[in-house]
Amino acid sequence: MAAAEPKPPAGTAAARRLARGCWSAFWDYETPKVIVVKNRRLGIVYRAVQLLILLYFVWYVFIVQKSYQDSETGPESSVITKVKGITSSEHKVWDVEEYVKPPEGGSVFSIITRIEVTPFQTLGTCAESMRVNNATCDSDEDCVAGQLDMLGNGLRTGRCVPYYHGSSKTCEVSGWCPVEDGASVSQFLGKMAPNFTILIKNSIHYPKFQFSKGNIESRKDGYLKHCTFHEVSDLYCPIFKLGYIVEQAGENFTQLAHAGGVIGVIINWDCDLDLSASKCNPKYSFRRLDPKHVPASSGYNFRFAKYYKINGSTTRTLIKAYGIRIDVIVHGQAGKFSLIPTIINLATALTSIGVGSFLCDWILLTFMNKNKVYSHKKFDKMVGAPRRGAGPGLGASEPSPQDCTLTDARGLAQL
Repeated sequence: MAAAEPKPPAGTAAARRLARGCWSAFWDYETPKVIVVKNRRLGIVYRAVQLLILLYFVWYVFIVQKSYQDSETGPESSVITKVKGITSSEHKVWDVEEYVKPPEGGSVFSIITRIEVTPFQTLGTCAESMRVNNATCDSDEDCVAGQLDMLGNGLRTGRCVPYYHGSSKTCEVSGWCPVEDGASVSQFLGKMAPNFTILIKNSIHYPKFQFSKGNIESRKDGYLKHCTFHEVSDLYCPIFKLGYIVEQAGENFTQLAHAGGVIGVIINWDCDLDLSASKCNPKYSFRRLDPKHVPASSGYNFRFAKYYKINGSTTRTLIKAYGIRIDVIVHGQAGKFSLIPTIINLATALTSIGVGSFLCDWILLTFMNKNKVYSHKKFDKMVGAPRRGAGPGLGASEPSPQDCTLTDARGLAQL
């Protein structure tokens, strides 16, 4: 009689079943359970949310923002300017060499429209300006010798002397005399200034896309000699009249020329490089940059002096200049189709459509009358009973296939 084969330990059998189950799970395909809920209002909410998300990505993200493109902001830029024109004041004729500061033709320059001239200043002693704090006096005791006021015009000598006009007295100072307020003469240069022409030559380069362009049309017929800027007919003739720039900035030319101010000429290069280069055009805008509504700091002025010799002594003419400062500011953005941002935004759009399912599930589980029925159908619960007669190697909670059941107490008709 053949001996009976020994039975494998119960633990080994359980391990084999577990290994087979894991191996089977590796090859199995899993898919979410789909439940159709017959509720028209909820269906309308679901489709409306999906439609809004789809419109947002199609219209705003892809059409308006052009998120399918790789972009570059802040182009490399160069600006060259040139001013032409003559004007006159009460005493002389002024040409461009005199009223444009600095003369190099950079992106920031000033056009002088009014001056206050203090001629024949020499080093000596004279009365201090009445505008200086504590400058007025009645006697020498009111003036401290050797005192230096940072806002004054020189070193005080300790004497109280008559002012340049009137009966007032101020402390005497050692410096350039006479001081500015005592002998200055005002001259207005703005009579012909609105007709000054300004050439603004601008070139930009986007290094990421190796794209370059300028704002002057490439022609050989002397085009720039007889044209002025027009937004439609002469976009590539960047010759602007000063009066036009001030008008486009919304300012009164006479008031601006008298007190001075800062005008910004903004050149914007927004280029869609998926189109031809002819579609990449500059857009000009103009606005005032300095705070004109703040009395303490409104206007724009600066000082400079011209030095010369008279009988061997150094003499200068001090000029306080009021003018219109032009700041040429260049900015822009270029974009071109790229596969990476397109894939990222498409994936984001497809993922975001799932927000509709999340919202409707939340409404069903929270606010609907039969939310418990829906919860019961959406989430299956597996209930397992211990196998009868299991040996010590089997876990007490290991379910058998016959004992594994899905609770499905109610039908879909209840939804």
